[in-house]
Amino acid sequence: MFTEKAKENLKAMLWQAKISAVDNTDAQAMRVPSLYADWEALESGTHLTKGQRVNYKGVLYNVLTDHDKQAQWTPEAAPSLFAKVLIPDPNVTPDWEQPLSTNGYKKGDRVRHKSKIWESLVDNNVWEPGVMGTEGQWKEVTE
Repeated sequence: MFTEKAKENLKAMLWQAKISAVDNTDAQAMRVPSLYADWEALESGTHLTKGQRVNYKGVLYNVLTDHDKQAQWTPEAAPSLFAKVLIPDPNVTPDWEQPLSTNGYKKGDRVRHKSKIWESLVDNNVWEPGVMGTEGQWKEVTE
């Protein structure tokens, strides 16, 4: 269907897109998750660098520190090595989940919690919305 030249051009465009994807914000990355490595497909010993992103079981994770892939160090099992992107689709308000210190909510992120919608007022927000004392971290909003 495609000429050899067209295939060559498509491969070059994909390679360039993967290079450029390194600088994407989390929100931008979630729009093009196929540009990031599938953790399962990476060979054991593959070097991962801080700031790189990987897909694991359909979820995008940020690599927190340089390391070589080990089968037992999955993004779920090694939270010191990976941080889950908590707002997978910026157009959908997800349920709040307790973040780790490595992946707190960003200022402006919105979540659902206890039948209400909350907006983070600060970056690196790890506090539960609506709990006494978190008035400076979250505000209740209406859609």
